[in-house]
Amino acid sequence: LDRLIPILEIGLNHEQQHQELMLTDILHAFSQNPTAPRYDPGWRPPEFTRGRPDDAILEGGAYALGHDGRGFSFDNESPRHEVLLQDARIGRRLVTNREWLEFMAAGGYAAPALWLSDGWATVQAEGWTAPGHWRKVDGAWFSMTLGGLKPVDPAAPVCHVSYYEADAYARFVGKHLPTEAEWEVAAGHGLLEDAFGVVWQWTRSAYSAYPGYRAAPGALGEYNGKFMLNQLVLRGSSLATPTGHSRLSYRNFFYPHHRWQFTGLRLVDYAA
Repeated sequence: LDRLIPILEIGLNHEQQHQELMLTDILHAFSQNPTAPRYDPGWRPPEFTRGRPDDAILEGGAYALGHDGRGFSFDNESPRHEVLLQDARIGRRLVTNREWLEFMAAGGYAAPALWLSDGWATVQAEGWTAPGHWRKVDGAWFSMTLGGLKPVDPAAPVCHVSYYEADAYARFVGKHLPTEAEWEVAAGHGLLEDAFGVVWQWTRSAYSAYPGYRAAPGALGEYNGKFMLNQLVLRGSSLATPTGHSRLSYRNFFYPHHRWQFTGLRLVDYAA
């Protein structure tokens, strides 16, 4: 029994991941339908903070990063190790649709200097001019949601943006995406609003192994370790994440062009 319990835990948590992915897949499929079907007519967006767009001070120093050993975690959250951070200012709140509309109005999707080379190639190939699931109706922007097509709320956090878009926006405003260490330390010290339950947040950290990480033997070792290449880490959780599935050390990961997931961003700055 002692040998089976960890396997059962992984299975149950893996199923929770698929519960979230089913919602993202359904929404993506519905977004391709010109009739804009509704998955749940009674769906409402999550509550989000409408506070001032100020930054929190993240003091430099040595911090512990990774799972602390209490409760369940995936193997990619360990081992716990020390990281060194420099002084920074991190956005308390998420970047909003209003700010993203300003980026679009300024020609952000048509300015190659703002984009990583692969990102610009993707913009050109895919014809991106707005976040995923957005469409223009009679001159106004709407977004496909689980409740159907809804007007874009300027105050709401932007959603369904790729890493390439998040990075370009950060460059547009003269800031950066946080590292996953900066995110975890800031969230752990209560500096972030809407860290969980609204959108997954892109970091600029490559998805790779923590120092000393070893994949488990056998099939379980393929669960996370085999994907540690060419992907970026996202932190937090989204409106589609099952209750109780998120935690401070959780490491989600996607390829930089992916935007069908409920993904957004917050920013960090190092200027004096």
